[in-house]
Amino acid sequence: MNNDETILNPIDDVEDSELDNAADGNGLYEHFRFVADKGQALLRVDKFLVARLEKSSRNRVQQAAEAGCILVNGRAVKSNYRVKPLDVVQVVMDRPRYEFEITAEDIPLDIVYEDREVLVVNKPAGLVVHPGHGNYNGTLVNALAWHFRDTPDYDVNDPRLGLVHRIDKDTSGLLVVAKTPDAKTNLGRQFFEKTTRREYVAVVWGVPDAKGRIEGNIGRSLKDRLKMAVFDDPSIGKHAVTHYEVIEPLGHVSVVKCVLETGRTHQIRVHMSHIGHPLFNDARYGGDMIIRGNPSSSYRAFVENCFKVCPRQALHARTLGFVHPVTGKEMFFTSEIPDDMKSLIEKWRIYSGASNFNGVKV
Repeated sequence: MNNDETILNPIDDVEDSELDNAADGNGLYEHFRFVADKGQALLRVDKFLVARLEKSSRNRVQQAAEAGCILVNGRAVKSNYRVKPLDVVQVVMDRPRYEFEITAEDIPLDIVYEDREVLVVNKPAGLVVHPGHGNYNGTLVNALAWHFRDTPDYDVNDPRLGLVHRIDKDTSGLLVVAKTPDAKTNLGRQFFEKTTRREYVAVVWGVPDAKGRIEGNIGRSLKDRLKMAVFDDPSIGKHAVTHYEVIEPLGHVSVVKCVLETGRTHQIRVHMSHIGHPLFNDARYGGDMIIRGNPSSSYRAFVENCFKVCPRQALHARTLGFVHPVTGKEMFFTSEIPDDMKSLIEKWRIYSGASNFNGVKV
């Protein structure tokens, strides 16, 4: 597939392994960049790009602009924006440009639903979604290539098809795959317009307020480029909102439900850490240390054992809802909490019960 036909819908859920290679701190990668000449006459950005991108139609460029994939001087613009002299025009995407062909690998897939337009898969923790820096095979995309190996209309190297959003390597849960270009455009627009339903279950340190709304721009940390951070300055990062509710308080940790209003890189991990309740065993955001409870030797041993039981950030994408791109039917899927998180929660139930903590069952 010619890389000039690589305009599609943006998403912000970037793999941990790719964060250091993202074009910006918001999970978007630059695929094309053009600088308007000093003598550039005012011209609609869609016409400007069609003249420079081979094999890209004006309609495709307009769809990309609607989805926020066209930036001028660092800001998303609509297709009727008029390019001025020295404007910097970028085409950005949710993944880096592939420098290689993706190969099919026989990796088991937990397929929750599939029809002619969409596929919903339950990703296990530890599986990288997209090939990228340090992970060129063994990914979910390689598994999809195998699954669709006998489907002539599905080319895994075609960016107009495939995953519409993603979750981190060590986060488990539901993802939707588009099997047609129209389905990807439609679903991408739903994510962009925040009409999808995404609910996560997490184990966090401490007991937050029973319910809460966390709002704060998320962008790449100024101190550590491998982390994201919350900024008070509205000019830094992207607007992000997370709603949470405590499902079960367990003394020194809590099981919480998180609903995403936006979908930024590491959003739940960053927001919960920002309010002082990082995800349990989230090494990047401080959850892999004992930050609640009396650090006696027996307690330290118990927590270390919990880290071994769930050796990753305790986060699961439990539910996913969207409108089917062809039928218009509302689709809603739920996946069971994986065994490592179940075991972790049960260990804390037993411990908190022995410590006279009371909890409501998940």
